[in-house]
Amino acid sequence: MKKTKKLSAKLFLISLLLFIPVLVQAEQKNSSVANLTQKSTASSSHVSWTDRPFLNNPMDFQFAIVSDRTGGHRTGVFSRAMHQVNLLQPEFVMSVGDLIEGATTNLDILKKEFNEMDSFLNTLKMRFFRVPGNHDIGNKTMLEVYRERYGSPYYHFIYKDVLFLIVSTEDPPVSTISDAQVEYVKKVLQDNKNVRWTCVFMHEPLFMKAYDKKNQNWLKIEKMLQDRPYNLFAGHYHGYAKFVRNGHKYIRLATTGGASNLSGVKNGAIDHVMWVTMTDKGPLIANIALSGLYDEDLKAGE
Repeated sequence: MKKTKKLSAKLFLISLLLFIPVLVQAEQKNSSVANLTQKSTASSSHVSWTDRPFLNNPMDFQFAIVSDRTGGHRTGVFSRAMHQVNLLQPEFVMSVGDLIEGATTNLDILKKEFNEMDSFLNTLKMRFFRVPGNHDIGNKTMLEVYRERYGSPYYHFIYKDVLFLIVSTEDPPVSTISDAQVEYVKKVLQDNKNVRWTCVFMHEPLFMKAYDKKNQNWLKIEKMLQDRPYNLFAGHYHGYAKFVRNGHKYIRLATTGGASNLSGVKNGAIDHVMWVTMTDKGPLIANIALSGLYDEDLKAGE
């Protein structure tokens, strides 16, 4: 009797060991759709998908850019935009400046406005990078407050072999780039010659003809950039426009709650965020109107 039980136990164990590979193979077959190896149950060799690849290059990434909120901001637009950006889940968020109304030396007012903006930005689930505008650091007092709160108005960082260069066009205020900043940019570019792309962010579009008498230091920086692949993003005018200078794309964003007649896409007058996908061929740019971005409950945010 005991021998029979031992024999039965051995047979059960052998059967189990033989059955496990079958289960593993079945599981592999069930998961094969992700690898595009699923076989049709019909006799045909056709499949239900196109022959395009998955867009999953590990070096590609997405970031958002928000634009001007000042010059007579419309209450609630920027704070709702933060909720909408969270829905998009970019890896980080850039700006092109003018986040507070400013235009004052009153420290209490500046503290209140910066605190309010920080409360909006703190609702983001991802990192936010500031770019100062003339409303943010439009005078010496504002510049000092900005430095105390956020550090240097110009700086850089590298993400996935892309150089992000933040240029202050209020150095000193307004519409100016200092010699010291030019030297800083020179060193940054020399130290990062081999990055795959460079993205430049500034508030005032000093490359425009309106700034011809003030943009000599910008022209020096532009000359330093000319032999590398780069794009530039700016704001200030509250109207969208695209320029091509020396074969490089320069984008001037519209608004994210700033003063605007909102006369529509044809006039470049919309509230929007820019969605940028960095690819091996450079940035792929999409503009998303805030009026068309809703959550699963068809709400734009509070």
